[in-house]
Amino acid sequence: MDRFQSMQVFAKVVELNSFSKAADALRLPRSTVSIIVGKLEAYLRIRLMQRTTRRLSLTPEGAQYYRDCIRILAGIDEAEDLFSSAPNRPRGRLHVQMPTTLGRLVVVPRLDDFHKQFPDIELVIELDDGQPHPTHESVECSIRFEEPDEGNGVSRRLGDVPRITACSPDYLRRYGEPQRVEDLQQHRSVQCFSRRSKKVTNFMFDIDGDSVEVGMSAMLAISDEEACGMCSARDAGLVQAPGFVLAQYMESGQLVEVLSKWRPRPIPVIAVYPHNRHVSLRARVFVEWLAGLFEDCPLLSSELNSKDQPSTGNRVNPGVTSERLMACG
Repeated sequence: MDRFQSMQVFAKVVELNSFSKAADALRLPRSTVSIIVGKLEAYLRIRLMQRTTRRLSLTPEGAQYYRDCIRILAGIDEAEDLFSSAPNRPRGRLHVQMPTTLGRLVVVPRLDDFHKQFPDIELVIELDDGQPHPTHESVECSIRFEEPDEGNGVSRRLGDVPRITACSPDYLRRYGEPQRVEDLQQHRSVQCFSRRSKKVTNFMFDIDGDSVEVGMSAMLAISDEEACGMCSARDAGLVQAPGFVLAQYMESGQLVEVLSKWRPRPIPVIAVYPHNRHVSLRARVFVEWLAGLFEDCPLLSSELNSKDQPSTGNRVNPGVTSERLMACG
């Protein structure tokens, strides 16, 4: 029995949750994949997974063995990176975590550009707004909107994302525009709550150099920032979210920025590598590509930080245009 091949096959079956899909991905007959996993279980003398006609599920022993397989296979890939005869040609499987909105709106639309530059890298992108796991065996880097915990990994700052407070023009006509942060007590909001903590995220403002948290009356709370922006564009109340999330609505005039004078501090975008693993070449080139992508995208740069908008109830944010959206992919 080829143990290395057995690990590859078993890991692919778990990753795709299907024997037939794993067979297609590995270009093997389905019967061969089934036989290999069966021989592996016989060799280890344990049941790795429960099979039914509808689904596959790992046994506790199978889950542990999968984690070990991923670690071992990643180590082999890293060794090949180090000693490859073509060091400028990174290859292999790269598992990356990143926030859902950032991935869906900014990164995923530009992946064709990445694959043109690095055709031998197989990307696995996990869109996840929950607790990051940069030290999980299969994850080589995690992209987050916050500073990592001390000792959780090696980090690199990729850029800063501006946050914007906005509402619909119809909301302004109905309730008036807040001229000061204190005026928010007379307004309602659409707020985002954290899937991790289950707590509503209050609005933040930078007042005289201090970051001030403001609680508001929330008519609606949603665990997705895109959905919050959509509801605000339909007159549900004020919203505060990253600029790239609200950009499509501000470009169309469905949302306008308010209280721009006290715009909150930008959110840092951080790449986190596990501290206990060699950083592979494929992870390094992906993070370098991300850094360039963020630098070239006006909605993720300091260009969006200009606060020279006129204070009129029917204005459209002049800093967000079709060209800016297209520049971000």
